[in-house]
Amino acid sequence: MDAPSQRARELLRGAYDTHMHISPDVVERKIDDISLARRFQELGMDGFVLKSHYTPTAERAAVVRAAVPDVNVLGAVALNRAVGGMNPLAVEIAAREGARTVWLPTVDSVNESHEREAPPGANVPVWVKLQLELREQGIEIEPVPVVDQAGGVLPETHEVLKMIARHGMVLATGHLSRDEIFAVVDAAREAGVSEIVITHPEFPSQDLSVDDQRRLAERGALLERCFTTPHTGKVEWERWIGNIRETGTENSVLSTDLGQVFNPPVEDGMGLMVDRLLEAGFDEHEVHVMAVVNSRRVAGADRR
Repeated sequence: MDAPSQRARELLRGAYDTHMHISPDVVERKIDDISLARRFQELGMDGFVLKSHYTPTAERAAVVRAAVPDVNVLGAVALNRAVGGMNPLAVEIAAREGARTVWLPTVDSVNESHEREAPPGANVPVWVKLQLELREQGIEIEPVPVVDQAGGVLPETHEVLKMIARHGMVLATGHLSRDEIFAVVDAAREAGVSEIVITHPEFPSQDLSVDDQRRLAERGALLERCFTTPHTGKVEWERWIGNIRETGTENSVLSTDLGQVFNPPVEDGMGLMVDRLLEAGFDEHEVHVMAVVNSRRVAGADRR
């Protein structure tokens, strides 16, 4: 794949990538966080959010900021079983260490639990491979519920949402199902959460319709458009672009979800998306809103 155009690079000045998976990590990644921060500095991009499915990243982000102070690298926490699932204490500690984003369960969501039952030899995501290896060692990872069997938001989920609101953090919906997303978004609004991101709504385990996406945008949520979802064939580029048109560019935020060794360089993902959007007929202002204005909003850049 070609590198992003110079026009795309210029449009991304001041942008953040708020969803990526880089090393150090429990699985092999494309690049390490300090090297990536230096690349962002060279490209004039302002920062990124470190996502790990397994460990909080705020302490790590602080080290990267010290090493590359011109780039604002932010931490996060994903509420999978490794941090105790829907664990308010994990959120409180992450918040006190400066974490920006709280992802609801991803690899350990109830919605993704079927992935672990793949037949031997199946081509599965790297996180499923890890879970299967742990199972062979006798470590079974229980899925992390966010709602009860009737679809009601669990007490521990309510506690987590109140904590996110109190600390002014971002709630990202992770790999929840469609019904879980709506239940949690409504509860988050009631709890006073001010920033909500619908994690890759085109991803197969979310697969939200245009109507559902519109309804979530009307609730004040931003719809995250990740590069890897169409790039790896999980959705057609045409549908991905069509969803942006149908729901309004002001309601979309670009991020990459990159870091996998077989995918393009992490620092190229945003630019490659920008080129796709320009080719599809979006104007520079629309692209700027999705890539810069809304990514800075998710990053809380103006509070820096």
